[in-house]
Amino acid sequence: MLIFEMAIILLASKLAGDLSVKLRQPAVLGKLLIGIILGPALLGLIQETDILNEISQIGVILLMFIAGLETDTEEFKRTGKASTYVGLAGVIFPLALGYGAGILLNMTPLHAVFLGLLLSATSVSISVQSLKEMGQLKSREGTTILGAAVIDDVLVIIALAFLMSLSGGDVNLGLVILKKVAFFAVAILCGWKLVPWILRRFAPLQVSESVVSAALILCFMFAYLAEYTGVAAIIGAYIAGVSISLTGYRHEVTEKVETISYAFFVPVFFTTIGVKVDFTGMSSHIGLIIWLSLLAIATKLFGSALGARTAGFNWRSAMAIGAAMVSRGEVALIIAAIGLEAGLLAPDMMTVLVIVVLITTMVTPVLMKLFFKEQDESKLQEAGGRS
Repeated sequence: MLIFEMAIILLASKLAGDLSVKLRQPAVLGKLLIGIILGPALLGLIQETDILNEISQIGVILLMFIAGLETDTEEFKRTGKASTYVGLAGVIFPLALGYGAGILLNMTPLHAVFLGLLLSATSVSISVQSLKEMGQLKSREGTTILGAAVIDDVLVIIALAFLMSLSGGDVNLGLVILKKVAFFAVAILCGWKLVPWILRRFAPLQVSESVVSAALILCFMFAYLAEYTGVAAIIGAYIAGVSISLTGYRHEVTEKVETISYAFFVPVFFTTIGVKVDFTGMSSHIGLIIWLSLLAIATKLFGSALGARTAGFNWRSAMAIGAAMVSRGEVALIIAAIGLEAGLLAPDMMTVLVIVVLITTMVTPVLMKLFFKEQDESKLQEAGGRS
């Protein structure tokens, strides 16, 4: 059954992506929508299973690893201030307005804060693919988005640990912060000293693709250590990619890993997001879903854009950055699962929020296409005016 599902997913995702591009939309949007069509929500050809989710997880890890490999580190240093502003504003706005929404829904203050935190999460895995398709991944906006996502993730996870300690959960806030600081310290040190050494040792081995294998080992180890210390696995994979990008093996690894990823794992990841959509019981909550979806989109879009504007971007670029931060993705789903287990999220709200998260993921590439197109047209007009 799995072999048949893989064949269907790969065929459908490539055709849907091509059709999406022909309709002047990002290819990733077609891949997300085909997942809904193939999944239990419509045709039922593909079912969500543990093994499908595991393959999907590898896909998102490799996607962020490639983003790290293609990161311009000099540009990354220059956008540190902007990333901080975008990350902070992208947490403050959804947190404050999400809390207000929770109070209006008659939640306790603790549950309302959790709702705000869940809406504050960001996953830029979808945005990374859209940035690549538009040739913007290495731009000032692209590096700002990636940096802001790291800051956003750390802030939300620490705030979640603090909230769970207040709710009576067995959480030591000091230990949580210490583990995250330790991870980044160890990851940066290993990226600086250990990664080049490992690649040099693997390069002479008399086996095929030894350097690429070493790179994948490093990618998965960094991802595992990140997840173990409470940081999202995609952040660990991204740091591993950045570390390898500073070595002489960057181009070899990028070329081979892209082939592996985009041929198999990444299409499975995008399609699986759509497969997770379940319309059961949705009709009774449709008003709440629409309201929370609009809130989720608006708070990230305008909050992050305001942070980018404060850092010196013009409004068109700021809105493009805000659009890329809208998707909550797998990070919000993980937080929702933690909240459900800790009693911070009511079971009936879980379904609602899963749909809201999926909606934010679906609209992100469309918004990015819109705002980055406006930004490009603005640059052309400015160039025309100068000439």
